[in-house]
Amino acid sequence: MRMASAIVAGSVLALLLSACGGAKDSEDAPGLRTPPKVATLGPFVGECGHLTDDEVRDLGGLGSLTTVFKNSTGCNWQAGGISSSSVTFASYRGSPIDREKAWVASVGRTPASIEVGGRKGFQALDPSNAVCDLAVQLDDDFFEWSISYGAFGSGNLGNPCDRTRKMAELTVQRLG
Repeated sequence: MRMASAIVAGSVLALLLSACGGAKDSEDAPGLRTPPKVATLGPFVGECGHLTDDEVRDLGGLGSLTTVFKNSTGCNWQAGGISSSSVTFASYRGSPIDREKAWVASVGRTPASIEVGGRKGFQALDPSNAVCDLAVQLDDDFFEWSISYGAFGSGNLGNPCDRTRKMAELTVQRLG
């Protein structure tokens, strides 16, 4: 009786162990798997892309802007109230810029390849010429400036991508 129990237990254990691995596992020797890619950190972009509140107000051209938030990954300024003009800066560590590009395209803004200070990126203008997202690649990181003229239109402000580009150029010049 013990012999039969040992055979059954051994068979069950063999089945369990064989079910845990796949074809890939059996081809690799233990401990010799390719390690996952580690993101190469880009240069430090500083708080708010190294721009001051006054520079954002001047370059944004949106009049009086109030700082809504500043933290380690981003900053936001608004002219006042819901649906008002705004400027946003965001820094993304170890995140693929193509994911952001796909999101921007999914909301109706067509990304166009650009270069800022010798660094590749994209800018995307919405069809109403009221919102622009501009992102710049920094190794495995990227940063993004975005301007929205708000629900009440752009008036005489021109192309918001011209404004985000000036902000991005300053950020690239001041990289740490």
